[in-house]
Amino acid sequence: MPLGDRKPILSGKVRDLYEAGPDRLLFVASDRISAFDHVLGSMIPDKGKVLTQISLFWFDYLRNLVPNHLLTADVRDYPADLQQYSNYLRGRSMIVHKAKMVQVECVARGFLSGSGWKDYQRTGEVCGIPLPAGLRESDRLPTPIFTPAAKNHTGHDENIGFDQVVATVGGELAETLRTLTLSIYSTAAKYAESKGLILADTKFEFGFVPAKDGSDMLVLADEVLTPDSSRYWLASGYAPGGAQPSFDKQYVRDYLEEIHWDKQPPAPSLPEEVVTETRLKYLQAFMQLTGKAKLPE
Repeated sequence: MPLGDRKPILSGKVRDLYEAGPDRLLFVASDRISAFDHVLGSMIPDKGKVLTQISLFWFDYLRNLVPNHLLTADVRDYPADLQQYSNYLRGRSMIVHKAKMVQVECVARGFLSGSGWKDYQRTGEVCGIPLPAGLRESDRLPTPIFTPAAKNHTGHDENIGFDQVVATVGGELAETLRTLTLSIYSTAAKYAESKGLILADTKFEFGFVPAKDGSDMLVLADEVLTPDSSRYWLASGYAPGGAQPSFDKQYVRDYLEEIHWDKQPPAPSLPEEVVTETRLKYLQAFMQLTGKAKLPE
């Protein structure tokens, strides 16, 4: 294991979470990649660093709009018992406040794509929000919309209406989540546009951590505006009326559809050319968003 005998308290499709002291967690982004709710047999080199560095960029960029759970991503500041793993942790990890997570995925959509497009085709709505007739796949929406999803333990989130958010977390918090989600999305989309990217949609996670006065403070948590949690398109190639090439895992999904994988375990490995191309897509997203020429070594 990358951290020796230390066991993660939670191991997701991509991230491993470890205890890192009282009320602190160590987030480690691996190079694993998942598709269709299964972790594939291949790694994507540097993927974990890309996800971590993009999240760190956005935490800093959005710090005046919303507080976040980050404590440090400098391995020199990590607890002494983690220093022996510095070479692995550097660039792909962060220590964060342990947060009481809100049990709602907060999704913002500015364009009609993915599950939103499927909902619209079926009902003319997305998460109960009526949209104008005649919209095409990938069209820009008249205004960004809040389309939450319920967290579950199957790895597949379910779109829900705002009323269900109210029933889950209460009216006041539901309104706060909607307002904050749309505000963050609009700020990030404007920045992405300045870098030649369209931020079609994204999802955020929020949680509560103790504030200095002892009250609970709502913070932005988990990963933020990465290619794994967001749909980015190149603005120069944008052509509504169909699916758009994106920086997320669509390239991998397309390959898996081509080989007619039945989406049952065991998940296949990827050929070298698909691994290489996927890595380049992640790196391009990192460089274009952050303006940095390379990942930390």
